[in-house]
Amino acid sequence: MDLELPELPFPLRTYGPDGHWSYEDGVLTGWAGPRQDRFVPPTGEGLDPASDAPRLLGAPHGEFQLIARVTVGFAGSFDAGVLYVHVGERAWAKLCLEYSPDVPTVCTVVTRGHSDDANSFTVDGSSVWLRVSRTGRAFAFHASRDGKRWTFVRLFTLGDEKETDAALVGFMTQSPMGEGCVVTYDHLEFRASWPDDLRDGS
Repeated sequence: MDLELPELPFPLRTYGPDGHWSYEDGVLTGWAGPRQDRFVPPTGEGLDPASDAPRLLGAPHGEFQLIARVTVGFAGSFDAGVLYVHVGERAWAKLCLEYSPDVPTVCTVVTRGHSDDANSFTVDGSSVWLRVSRTGRAFAFHASRDGKRWTFVRLFTLGDEKETDAALVGFMTQSPMGEGCVVTYDHLEFRASWPDDLRDGS
């Protein structure tokens, strides 16, 4: 299924399990089913490396920032709403608002063959603003409690500049331990630029 959002200059396509994606009045909604996630455990234990989760992705050109306020209907540990970057089958990254395991937390995962996993800061309530940016071969993750002042979370690469320029970017839902959850994304915004400074709150 293809979906075009007026806030984004590129179409989105569904990947993975059915996320029942819908868009109405500026709000994108997706569902994760039971035990759905994308994570390749570095220990070799836990989820099957072939596990998958609903994704809605497109291919922006050049420099960009993709911004959304993410709200998660937390029910089980590690339920999350995600901004997602995909470069290859074992080269992808997640910026999550996650129940980790019982406190809403901004988390990141970067997968290069296997996944790493890092928590950033906790959040009061079930919403936070997330932002993914790209310039050249570099990606940056930021998060914000109010959509105005941004906290730098991570700077990384997933391949060379040609691979990075062809990256798919968008939204993902997950419920790796639970029976599923609903995620909404609103205040969607696309900027055709890289942030002026990654660490000054802008």
